[in-house]
Amino acid sequence: MSNNVVETRGLSKIFRRDSFEVAALEDVNLIVSEGEFLGLMGPSGSGKTTLLNIIAGIDRPTQGQLRVLGEDVASMSEDRLAAWRNVHVGFVFQTFNLIPVLTAFENVELPLLLTKLSSQERREHVVAALKLVGLEERIHHFPRQLSGGQEQRVAIARAIVTDPTLLMADEPTGDLDAHSAEEILDILSRLNRDFKKTIIMVTHDPRAARHASVTRHLEKGQLLPLGQ
Repeated sequence: MSNNVVETRGLSKIFRRDSFEVAALEDVNLIVSEGEFLGLMGPSGSGKTTLLNIIAGIDRPTQGQLRVLGEDVASMSEDRLAAWRNVHVGFVFQTFNLIPVLTAFENVELPLLLTKLSSQERREHVVAALKLVGLEERIHHFPRQLSGGQEQRVAIARAIVTDPTLLMADEPTGDLDAHSAEEILDILSRLNRDFKKTIIMVTHDPRAARHASVTRHLEKGQLLPLGQ
């Protein structure tokens, strides 16, 4: 069985606005191996987030082939895709996306509410995830009571609480100061190194990209050859 988690061939995405067409991605061929920490770099508008969203099953390609964990994700129905994402994909956003009226515990528990776990099992998973990101002492705090770096750590705990196969991070340090950013990158590196998580991280920051084991660059929707 192939140990490639992601395989794309000739992947393209065209956004249509009125009579205009904008090619966000053009003929992207990408392989992400199991256990890889891939840093996707490129200027704003280069197609990084579009590619990330297509791989995660949030968006669909206009043409080309996409296989994630051996499955043709682009051909799945919306219902099957949602169930597949909940099992296999954890997502970390730049803006944290925590629900302000829920505690850290309740925010992290959200993905588990779609599973068949008992409340006790859910609690064990949530506490383990928050402990892994160093926030077991903040379990009952609301987002407004946390720093930006702590909010992002809660977001990472939420992303990993279901033990997903693939962790996607879209500019995870973009809203953080240098110290908090380094803490977040250290957590991602540890998830990759110690827990063998396959990670795809979009970033424009060379300091963040240094934490990745492989770095690829996008320019105007085209994936540059390895090493460029």
